[in-house]
Amino acid sequence: MSSRTESSTRTRLGITPDAEAWCQLGKIPKSPSDIHQAAGAGPLRPAFIRPLGIFGVALGAPLMFIGLLLGLLASGAETLEVLLSTKEERERARAKRLEPKQRDAAIVEHGLDKTFDGDWSKAAGQLLLRWYGQSSHHQRFVILTEGRIVFAAPPKRVSVRTESRMRLVAEIPAGEAVIEDPLLGAYDSDRLRVRFVDGSWLTLITEERRGDLHMYLMRTAHSGEVSGVGA
Repeated sequence: MSSRTESSTRTRLGITPDAEAWCQLGKIPKSPSDIHQAAGAGPLRPAFIRPLGIFGVALGAPLMFIGLLLGLLASGAETLEVLLSTKEERERARAKRLEPKQRDAAIVEHGLDKTFDGDWSKAAGQLLLRWYGQSSHHQRFVILTEGRIVFAAPPKRVSVRTESRMRLVAEIPAGEAVIEDPLLGAYDSDRLRVRFVDGSWLTLITEERRGDLHMYLMRTAHSGEVSGVGA
C-alpha cells in the first residue's frame, strides 16, 4: 500500500490497517422482489458517472489510443523476438501465453466469476442488498484491521479526491467471516472471496493483481496464521 493511502486510512478513518486495497463487485444479479423490499429496496447498481467524470474519460481517450498503438508495437516486437529465439525460449514464451487462459479457467472453477453464492437470505446476499444503499460509489476501500473487515467509500460516486472523501460504510466483526484468496500462490489474480460462517460468500475484484490484500494473505498463510478475519 502507498504511504499516502495508509496515512489517509489512519487520519481520516482512525484505523491502523494490516492490509488494504480498492475493490469492486461484479454485476449484482436481480433479487426476488419480496427479499429486496424487506431489505429496504436499496439500489443494486452504482450511480452513473457524473458529467465531470465523463469529461475526464473524454480527455483520457487520446491517451488510450496512444496506449493501444504502443501495445501493437510491443506485440510486433514480441513476435519478432519469438522468431529469433531458441526452442527453450519459445517453450517458455508459450507457457507464459497460456497462463492467462489457465488463470481464467481457475477463476471459473472456483466460482470467482460469480458475484456471490446466490442465496439472498444468507449473510453475503443480505450485504449485497444494502451495498449501494450504503454508498453509491462503484468501489469500496477494503481494510483488514484488528480482526475486522472494514469497508469504506465516499457517500456518493465521485471521480476525484476519492480517498479524502471516504468514510466507513460497513464492517464485518471478527468471527463472522474471513477474506481469502482461493488462487493463493498459483496465479496473479485480481479476485478475493469474503466467506461467511453461514457458508455464503461474495467475490471482490481488486484494482491490481496480487496487490496489498493478496500479499498480506500470502504472508499470513506462510506464517501459519489465519488469513483475514477468522471464525
